Amino acid sequence: MDMQEPQQLGMFAESELMSVGMDTFIHRIDSTEVIYQPRRKRAKLIGKYLMGDLLGEGSYGKVKEMLDSETLCRRAVKILKKKKLRRIPNGEANVKKEIQLLRRLRHKNVIQLVDVLYNEENVQAGHFLNSAFTYMVMEYCVCGMQEMLDSVPEKRFPVFQAHGYFCQLIDGLEYLHSQGIVHKDIKPGNLLLTTNGTLKISDLGVAEALHPFAEDDTCRTSQGSPAFQPPEIANGLDTFSGFKVDIWSAGVTLYNITTGLYPFEGDNIYKLFENIGKGDYTIPEDCGPPLSDLLRGMLEYDPAKRFSIQQIRQHNWFRKKHAQAEALVPIPPSPETKDRWRSMTAVPYLEDLHGYNEEEDDDLYDFEDDIYTQDLTVPGQVPEEEAGQNGQSRGRALPKGVCMNGTEAAQPGSRARAERRASASSNPSRKACSASSKIRKLSTCKQQ
Repeated sequence: MDMQEPQQLGMFAESELMSVGMDTFIHRIDSTEVIYQPRRKRAKLIGKYLMGDLLGEGSYGKVKEMLDSETLCRRAVKILKKKKLRRIPNGEANVKKEIQLLRRLRHKNVIQLVDVLYNEENVQAGHFLNSAFTYMVMEYCVCGMQEMLDSVPEKRFPVFQAHGYFCQLIDGLEYLHSQGIVHKDIKPGNLLLTTNGTLKISDLGVAEALHPFAEDDTCRTSQGSPAFQPPEIANGLDTFSGFKVDIWSAGVTLYNITTGLYPFEGDNIYKLFENIGKGDYTIPEDCGPPLSDLLRGMLEYDPAKRFSIQQIRQHNWFRKKHAQAEALVPIPPSPETKDRWRSMTAVPYLEDLHGYNEEEDDDLYDFEDDIYTQDLTVPGQVPEEEAGQNGQSRGRALPKGVCMNGTEAAQPGSRARAERRASASSNPSRKACSASSKIRKLSTCKQQ
């Protein structure tokens, strides 16, 4: 076969280059011919929970969605990394205090702590923060109040909607005070909402539990958000009424969600505290006399004259049934996926869980052995650390953690995993049954 001499590229026009030497030149394709396949999401199990997508991220850690494989309930998990907490002033102490407080609180308007998980690294009985990661599993809330305010240009709620949220805030705050707890950081950013509109008070990291035999609600420290702090804190008083601090913060919150403004502002924290310390503020005229009177009572400069929760409940604006004159502010779409329905993000991970290979079974479920619950005590006894704080008799701490099913946890290691793999290889049906039973628990969720 005769070989043709190579032709010079300069002999061809630009339009002819693609038709000459198709084996030499790259064929140009249209963008519509490209098929983009999203990256497959890999399922990850933390104990009995299937991890979902990221919901948000704060100064303490990330918050992700979770699915309980036993109850098929949506949960939210706060993932806390010890190395990151060490860089935050009082970070570890605040997290530990929040867990201790939430474990004994049960109210419809206070966020519920469902479970606490952690990995096995350097864990001792009763000292869960020695682990590299701590997982705080909490009830799922669809969004935060601040997120809803930011989704509308007015940055406020209609009076009808704001009244409903404020009544729930007072209910939750009254319960916290009845339990001797001062929140110290009431603001829209710490108020979460469920799909049915139930308000949940969250983030008790800077809260303070009063002594059971304390004569009053005197507090000496405060770490709340500057814009929501009362004059007694802005002026640097050594002691102050903790309950009246929460009343002031709730008043600033009510002011903000009804007007879209803040009663006190400043270019920096020093100017802000100076304005708060003076106590001078104005209320927009469109608020009306009843709401203005309630705001003045809650934002009273003198803590002794400031409204109590009982006075707030007896106020005309609080007791009045407000008509729905404006359209309600809806729950905004998810900022990550733009999903207006806030669909469950664990569905793609469920699909991956249904289709994983048999060879990946060990890698998928070995991680469960590294996760234990926080409850490391024998029934009727408490860990040494909590016993010393609460004045109870110290119970003997267990030398090993307690697994999710309540049984004693074996020490995870290469030997245990090797024995499990050997057992699975000798009896393949055992491995298949173990995987299929877990899949069946999750199969109905995809259909809902």
